[in-house]
Amino acid sequence: MPKKVYEKELKALQARLVDMQAWVQASGARVVVIFEGRDAAGKGSTISRVSQYLNPRVTRVVALPTPTEREKTQWYFQRYVPHLPAAGEIVLMDRSWYNRAGVEHVMGYCTNIEYHRFLHQAPIFERMLVEDGVLLLKYWFSVSDVEQEKRFRSRNDDPLRRWKLSPNDVLSITKWEDYSRAKDTMVVHTDIPEARWFEVDNDDKRRGRINMIHHLLSQIPYEHVERAPIVIPPRPPSGGYERPPRELQNYVPDYVATILPDDAAAE
Repeated sequence: MPKKVYEKELKALQARLVDMQAWVQASGARVVVIFEGRDAAGKGSTISRVSQYLNPRVTRVVALPTPTEREKTQWYFQRYVPHLPAAGEIVLMDRSWYNRAGVEHVMGYCTNIEYHRFLHQAPIFERMLVEDGVLLLKYWFSVSDVEQEKRFRSRNDDPLRRWKLSPNDVLSITKWEDYSRAKDTMVVHTDIPEARWFEVDNDDKRRGRINMIHHLLSQIPYEHVERAPIVIPPRPPSGGYERPPRELQNYVPDYVATILPDDAAAE
């Protein structure tokens, strides 16, 4: 997708996301958006574009770490419940309870009994959420094996993004078919009328982001909310306040002055 077309459309969709967020606040809606998919499928970068201009007090990203020893003894869904939205909130889940249907099952981090219990309980849990009024959307980000390996190698060569690459990520190359079977089984059991799975073809990240955000907006029944204009008052005249001398303040050193050429330092 050409960069100029992408940037123009992305900005327009992000403006609509701001409108959608205003409706969520005004209406008291509760929205949960689940982002799942293969490693390096582009979930995180899409979440960044969705949340870029949204109010973090209203829209928050949930990305839970590995469960603690105590959490491992709880009902599986229990650790996710505290992160569900209250009225007027949006939660973007960077991976979710579907860890159990994917990485935990494929890598042997859960038992077969726990895995099959999850496949039975997940639709029940989600029907309860929807029945209670939660707007639940589930997206699976798909990427080809060739593109996934390309992104892994790119991350490994980039010190700014190497943190995104874990030993489990690399192992997913050797377990491609296992993950494919796990995903297919997950969809069979959890693609329910109340909470459908929507697949995002994300080999082209720009195209995938635009398609996903546009679809998300089409699934939320938001309306335009008129917001009262904010009037910035004139600054009142000085009451005699004098700022303390600059040399008494503990300023951050001007590092920029050391890297700019002499003719630009004064600008």
